[in-house]
Amino acid sequence: MARLIKTEKEVEGRYTEQWVVVEEDALEQWPEGPLRTVGRAATRVDGLARARGEARYTQDIRLPGMLHAAVLRSPHARARVKRLDLAPAREASGVREVIGPDELDALADEPNYEGQAIAAVAADTIDQARAAVDAISIDWELLEPLLNADQALHQESYLDDPKRYERGNVERGLGEADAIVEAEYRTQSVLHNALETHQSVCEWEGDTLVVYTSTQFLWGVRDEVAGAFDLPKDKVRVICRFMGGGFGAKGAAGDYTLIAAELARRTGRPVHCRLDRREENVNSGNRNPTIQKLRLGARADGTLTAIDAEYMCLLGWDGWLPPTAGPAQMLYACENVHTVEYGLRLNAPPMDAFRAPGFVEGTFGLECALDELAAKLDLDPLELRRRNHADHDPMDERPFSAKELMECYRRAEPHWERRHEVRARSNGPWKHGVGIATQIWYGGGGPPSYAWVRLSGDGTATVLTAMQDIGTGTRTAMAQIAAEELGLPLERVTVELGDTAHGPYATVSGGSSTTPSVGPAVRAAAGDVARQIREIAAQRFDVEERVLSLTDGKVISADGGSWPLEEITGLLEDGQILGQGARGPNPAGMRVMTYGIQVAEVAVDVETGEIVVERIYAVHDIGRVINPLGAESQIEGGIIQAIGHSLSEQRLLDPQSGKVLTQTLDAYKLPTIADVPEIVSELIDVPDAHLTNLGSKGLGEPPIVPTAAAIANAIRDATGADVRSLPITREEMLRALREAGERDRAERVGAAPA
Repeated sequence: MARLIKTEKEVEGRYTEQWVVVEEDALEQWPEGPLRTVGRAATRVDGLARARGEARYTQDIRLPGMLHAAVLRSPHARARVKRLDLAPAREASGVREVIGPDELDALADEPNYEGQAIAAVAADTIDQARAAVDAISIDWELLEPLLNADQALHQESYLDDPKRYERGNVERGLGEADAIVEAEYRTQSVLHNALETHQSVCEWEGDTLVVYTSTQFLWGVRDEVAGAFDLPKDKVRVICRFMGGGFGAKGAAGDYTLIAAELARRTGRPVHCRLDRREENVNSGNRNPTIQKLRLGARADGTLTAIDAEYMCLLGWDGWLPPTAGPAQMLYACENVHTVEYGLRLNAPPMDAFRAPGFVEGTFGLECALDELAAKLDLDPLELRRRNHADHDPMDERPFSAKELMECYRRAEPHWERRHEVRARSNGPWKHGVGIATQIWYGGGGPPSYAWVRLSGDGTATVLTAMQDIGTGTRTAMAQIAAEELGLPLERVTVELGDTAHGPYATVSGGSSTTPSVGPAVRAAAGDVARQIREIAAQRFDVEERVLSLTDGKVISADGGSWPLEEITGLLEDGQILGQGARGPNPAGMRVMTYGIQVAEVAVDVETGEIVVERIYAVHDIGRVINPLGAESQIEGGIIQAIGHSLSEQRLLDPQSGKVLTQTLDAYKLPTIADVPEIVSELIDVPDAHLTNLGSKGLGEPPIVPTAAAIANAIRDATGADVRSLPITREEMLRALREAGERDRAERVGAAPA
């Protein structure tokens, strides 16, 4: 029996209502704790294929007759094409087709940022295609780019309408405060730099377009490409079986896919269009910079009385306004909160989602300001956070579906207490300190997502779902879930994914949503198969179905007796048992979130400004943990990426021309293994009792959220300097130290007797 209901779905803070069909006999959650397979460390089922070079990425696709595309991109932040002569490109060696702005909507003749696509060439080789692009003759009319945030704000150059939120009365709350912190924080633009650049191979098979692409959302690409070429959706097949990272930037088709598809249509041959590293660092999206103006007030006992925050988000020419105010609105139980977010449109490459967009930036400002407030109140920063813990959603009084943040605080205590011994290591110019920061993020996922499970006569199972594994290990997690429900060893389960023609719909891999969205569907499909096995076994062995269970590849009777699964499935010979499952609704009237805290230990050379992150402790609450080994890897990866954002990474623009100055990995400084500290991670492995048949939430984004703030707070603990701008380069560190010294001298002068 199925019924139609409306539920809420969230991806990266954006909520939509979704109709879903719910089965009345939904599975009950498994008991808490590690089970036979779920909750146990498992190496990746595709790990050897990746390590041996057997995994086939989009870059590896070689189709008969395949052409290669190169794209003419604007070298200017704002300009108009006065004259465009494509004839020299058409006449170049090896060229098969050339297209310009009049022939494809993805190409422009009035670019508004450096890197915007103008024309494209398909040739026999990539070198020939690039040579043909260089031969294109073009004259530009240069226009004045808008690059300044204050000017954009004055002109009301908004990409989205400003978002305003208020509860209580902030001015009244500030009037009740015994201490107030007022400060400006800045975060920079950072680049995704996935190992595999953005790219697609497109081939027309009759009236069907096949797209091999590196994507986080197979079905989103399908819909976008179908719309661009006026095709029925099922006439577009999208394939991505292996992917070399995305971090949020690969959720759309991209101009490269539309270019490849059009060139393939015109030539009748497959076309590969790939961004090189320079194009990747200009035109593949970025985490947008922010300017944050915060005022926090609290009583002497630490109770927050007011949070007032203004956020200017420099989005570039396109994109969306991420929820930068989310932490200020949701993390603490403060009665008086006012936020306003401005999404400024500038002549710069567009932003894109990047691992917890908005919350990383907003957490940096909020958690640094909170530590400054703790210092003014002479309160322990961890205790200040405890005293303002929110027991329910502060925005609308909804209960949380589950929340183990206080347990995270408890487990962090011994690591926080290390600060006394860490500080004692200070010697000469090297000062040591410890800092903390709290994390809140979404991660509950939502419907729709579907899965099929096929059990063969030899007792092996195959999971089919058209999801994508973006490198996070979700293929392994899906295998573990199916193995647990079917009572099979993990090695007897195979997961087939990454093809819209060979599996049912699955959601985007973004917003920490893949496991909590697709995992419940996989379990439901496996549960459907398990039910059928019990029914068949009950008939075959003349026992009651209710006494049968599946364990270790056997059908076991509570009344005694067990039979190998193959004794049941073998009866079918080449027949199969097929199961299907769907992701159910999110809990009505509840807020689903993830939580955590990180403790950073740093050393600072106050003479040179050098900063060394020595240790990070991280504890996170994500509900049931499917694969502890994979989860640990997610935490480590998020922290390492966050260290780069904290200390070295920054996309730089020429302030006059708007050109991107950091196009290579020589100029754009990613962290290396030499920058990786000791990382100690822990997970609160308690299922969310209200969330699906798994009780699991996502972990892709939570680990990156609090790291920068924890590092900045550790620097303050070590040196007394308030770091309010990212990245914390040596220059920024020395500036903050000078400012702290000047403040100390002024305070001593003010305290001196007249």
